[in-house]
Amino acid sequence: MRRSCLMLLLPAMALLYCLPLCAAEGDKPAKRPNFVWLTSEDNSVHYMDLYFKTGASTPKLQELARDGVVFNHAFSVAPVCSAARSVLSTGCYGSRIGTHFHRGAQPRPPLPKGVKTVYEVMREAGYFTANLGKTDYNFSMSSERRKNGWWLGSDWRKRQPGQPFFFKRNVGRSHESSLHRFRINKHDEAKGEFVMPRHPNTQVFRQTHRRYNEIMSTIDTGVGEIVEELKEAGVLEDTFIFYFGDHGGVLPGSKGYVYETGLHVPLVVRIPENFKHLVDLKRGTRTDGFVEFVDFGATIMHLAGVKPPAGIDGKPFMGLGISKADLEARDETFGHADRFDEKYDLVRSLRKGNLKYIRSYQPFTFDGLQNNYRYHMSAYKEWRNFYKEGKLNPVQAQFFEPREPEALYDVVKDPYETKNLAKDPAYAEQLKKLRARFTERMKGMPDLSMYPEPYLLQNAMKDPVGFGRKHKAEIAELIDIADLSLLPFSKAKAGITAALKSDNPWKRYWGLIVCSCFMKEAKGFVDTARTLASDDKNQLVRTRAAEFLGLIGVQDPRPVIKDVITKSQSHQEIVLILNTAVLLEDGKPGYDFTIDVESAGVKIRQSPKWSAAYRRILYLNREKK
Repeated sequence: MRRSCLMLLLPAMALLYCLPLCAAEGDKPAKRPNFVWLTSEDNSVHYMDLYFKTGASTPKLQELARDGVVFNHAFSVAPVCSAARSVLSTGCYGSRIGTHFHRGAQPRPPLPKGVKTVYEVMREAGYFTANLGKTDYNFSMSSERRKNGWWLGSDWRKRQPGQPFFFKRNVGRSHESSLHRFRINKHDEAKGEFVMPRHPNTQVFRQTHRRYNEIMSTIDTGVGEIVEELKEAGVLEDTFIFYFGDHGGVLPGSKGYVYETGLHVPLVVRIPENFKHLVDLKRGTRTDGFVEFVDFGATIMHLAGVKPPAGIDGKPFMGLGISKADLEARDETFGHADRFDEKYDLVRSLRKGNLKYIRSYQPFTFDGLQNNYRYHMSAYKEWRNFYKEGKLNPVQAQFFEPREPEALYDVVKDPYETKNLAKDPAYAEQLKKLRARFTERMKGMPDLSMYPEPYLLQNAMKDPVGFGRKHKAEIAELIDIADLSLLPFSKAKAGITAALKSDNPWKRYWGLIVCSCFMKEAKGFVDTARTLASDDKNQLVRTRAAEFLGLIGVQDPRPVIKDVITKSQSHQEIVLILNTAVLLEDGKPGYDFTIDVESAGVKIRQSPKWSAAYRRILYLNREKK
């Protein structure tokens, strides 16, 4: 009954929002609320005492929480900067609209038809939109649209008298690079410092964790300063303040990965006194309802009385007509991780309640595969060195070994996802249900990553959503082929055979990936793989065939890999091929790759020295001990 009454009020509230604006400053309340988004880079909930006792002291955030709501379950969808920010800005899942690969590749996709960024929508609704900090997106906009549709400045105080504002402030001091510059003190054992169970408990990791907590304390201070500015300007009680991490991070194995340390972000929303009637949540409380970055834009639009674009995936989680019970009923979040700089992977996750399902489509691509930027960090280097020296226990070593195709974790009992329950009979029914729900979401989206990025760049980026709709049935077929890796080999064999014989190159492509998932169990397909490696017209099919043969140690993959690099006419295709080269060198059984740039093909010679392909070549051609 209460919800029905609230819904009847919505048209009246919309009319109220459209009335001429009065001054926001001083004691006179505004007609529409202001909004501030404060984001800190690269931090999950694990680094704040607001969520974990081992986190940093955050008195200013605690104070913010006393006047607002702490969200126990907020998620970034993507675990890396540009991909997460693209979700946040558009309200769309990146793997549906083509914004899920992290930087570097061209062309970038346009926004879907009918979709505008939250910044455009708020500006068109009369808000002064201001941004101070990073603009880091994986979609393209015309210069005219960007000029007219985004920001009016960097200082919200420059707005017109009485104009409501939406201010986005990004705080970068907690970025991953802050630990690249951090030097370990050899005389400080840092005894007693917390270390995550997936990490070795060493001086390096103890100091690194402590240093990051110190950085988070400075973030806390910065949040307090901004709140004080709003208070001094007389607009604090007219302003919703959202503080959140831009995704997880930043110690090794978090940023870039769909583990909770990569996706689960802090979120505190301060509810202003003058607009608390819009929210069915009491100040000073916590909520267990699940919210994602796709929902953030829709939420502030709804609070402002603005209708969200029809083409977005997000749903508002606060505002008139949305009860506390409605929010608490939300218990599901989706995650996607693909290319991070030059490192490729394809992993998806679905968390429902306490259980987290992770689907690794290429599980032989182990988590710790080289990424040049990532391995600037001392802790990353030590972790890998310890693995090579045999100094890690099984939990710590998993980062450098092939994964299982699917994993299931109870992330309340096991917050650092160390115990895979997928093969535990006690969880068989839950696994079955989560797998079915996950597959439903993958096919329903549909998820574009069933095609490799170079193919999408050439064929889909003018209209990724339209491409996905047109190829929805084929994407579902490719998902079914990929899911053969979840079956016993005896039951998967017929499906693999059909895929490898298909006229469709992407079915052959996925059939070979499934062979690599089974490793030596699939040795019956060696002759077929040899033929595909030698003769297939598709260079990526040849690559996957050579990859399978190399991983099981029956054929030296280097001649095929070097040949496809020479023949490739796509820079991004070469990056994907070089990912396989690094995997075959750093993984088992291991092959020593060097790439002669002058003879490697015109696309390599034309690549900028800073490109992803060159980063891979620099690594492969390094001095090897």
